[in-house]
Amino acid sequence: MGALKMPQIFKIGKYIIYFWSNEGNPREPIHVHIAEGVPTEYATKIWITKSQKCIVANNNSRIPSHTLNLLLRVIEGRSFEIISKWQDLFGEIRFYC
Repeated sequence: MGALKMPQIFKIGKYIIYFWSNEGNPREPIHVHIAEGVPTEYATKIWITKSQKCIVANNNSRIPSHTLNLLLRVIEGRSFEIISKWQDLFGEIRFYC
């Protein structure tokens, strides 16, 4: 993974949905980060569950609730793609719940 810091999965309007390449050791369960503009490791974090639903771990990016709810619906709709990309990047899948 080297210099790779924020593999972008997709964009929704001005929001970037991405993985942070250094997800700890042991690696955290599957999740995405959401940021407007410059991605950081401390941006809003969304857990992806086994049932392909979303759980907000935190909203550090301070995304307004109406917007965050819209983003969550898109992320849930594309959860299969997210899970597949996580597997490709990290070589394993663990779910928060």
